[in-house]
Amino acid sequence: MLSLYSPMFYNFSNAIVRFPGKSSVNGLSKADLKPNLNLLRIQHRLYVDVLSNLGLKIYSLDALEEFPDSIFVEDPALTFKNGAILLKPGVKSRMGEEDFLKPQLLNIFENVLELRNGTAEGGDVLKLHNELIIGLSDRTNKLGAEELQRLVLKLGYKSRIVKTPPGVLHLKSDCSALDEETIFATPQIEKSKIFKNYKVIITPRDEHAAANLVRINDKILVSEGYQKTAELLSKNYEVETVNVSQVSKVDAGLSCMSLRW
Repeated sequence: MLSLYSPMFYNFSNAIVRFPGKSSVNGLSKADLKPNLNLLRIQHRLYVDVLSNLGLKIYSLDALEEFPDSIFVEDPALTFKNGAILLKPGVKSRMGEEDFLKPQLLNIFENVLELRNGTAEGGDVLKLHNELIIGLSDRTNKLGAEELQRLVLKLGYKSRIVKTPPGVLHLKSDCSALDEETIFATPQIEKSKIFKNYKVIITPRDEHAAANLVRINDKILVSEGYQKTAELLSKNYEVETVNVSQVSKVDAGLSCMSLRW
């Protein structure tokens, strides 16, 4: 049975992305903000260029105008080197996105599993070197998380269900993996003791949104504008900043825009 137990769990060779449609400006936004479509598309293209320059093969999908948040392909599925899992988004406007991902995943993976009960979104699933952490939130409920545990076990991965602190959209809105032993997290996630067996680096003051970063191979991608975070992490990691100012207006970040494996 294949296992996630690898010192290179952040090594990726492939990524799925979806082009932003015109409806993307109507994506879910707690602050009721609307991105500039042209800037959003430019930033999305530059983000894809960064992934490509890091050596990833890009599978680019067409826009889905009926789903404003569909550029955030991380939420309706999980991808691994030995298979994929179709999830069920936990907000009405995103329900059904997984159906449009299914044909592409079946073309790429021999093993595609499907969540049948409850809700679960990929933004609530953090992959680490020896486990997956599934966060309960407004988007991922207990029924969905427990079924997801059974599905990931079929692919050879152990998992742990935790409760995401109140007010946090997704687990990965407030934390990311830097390496096998280290988590970058907001103070409220650190206080929850979810990562008591890991070393935790706290986000700098006023830069809590920088917690949603991405480790890809030897590089840490950090959202542009979080200078303190970039300087802090550059002491031990190779850091590259990526401008996602328009994406952030619709409650998303760096990890949301791609499925990586």
